[in-house]
Amino acid sequence: MAREIDKLSARAVATLTKPGRHSDGGRLYLIVDPSGAKRWLFIFRSRGKQREMGLDGLLSVSLAETRRRRNDARKLLAAGLDPIAEKRRAERADGEVVTFGACADELIAELSKGSRNERHAVQWGTTLKTYAAQLRPKPIDAIGTDDVLSVLQPIWTTKSETASRVRGRIERVQDAARARGLRTGENPWDCPVFPQSGRRPLAASSRMGMTR
Repeated sequence: MAREIDKLSARAVATLTKPGRHSDGGRLYLIVDPSGAKRWLFIFRSRGKQREMGLDGLLSVSLAETRRRRNDARKLLAAGLDPIAEKRRAERADGEVVTFGACADELIAELSKGSRNERHAVQWGTTLKTYAAQLRPKPIDAIGTDDVLSVLQPIWTTKSETASRVRGRIERVQDAARARGLRTGENPWDCPVFPQSGRRPLAASSRMGMTR
């Protein structure tokens, strides 16, 4: 009989390369991005909607620790609590550094509250997790122009429309963080023209709303 939990061996976790979701059981998934980056995701339903809670990348925590976090999240669900809300509450209480990934997840959750925006919110999450995965563990108040360029330059000449959307969505996350007092100053959008391209990224004043 197939195991329903702790399905993945340590070797499988280390060697899996096929992009997509790989279930470890108990709502825990190993996500392999098209870039080859790997991260853990706890997927659950709350108030009739699917939610996703990041449990960090493979280099940040061990398999055993990831499973412990999954089990803690399942206990919270069983008690009628939202694991994401409880995680944020604990982070604020501990004075933990707030990351770009945490701010992005919170903004996407807000955008998905209205059924009209749910599809766009999913697209937002997919775009940021695919192209801006390297920003997720960074403190939200430490992201600068070089960080943004490192995300956009590889795709600006080959996927210019996607790059514009990624830039706008990163900007929106930064704006939301500033509104919450999590970062100060302006967004890092004083970017040079990208190599082999006569175009500039969208101006900072061009907000990328849910229509993009």
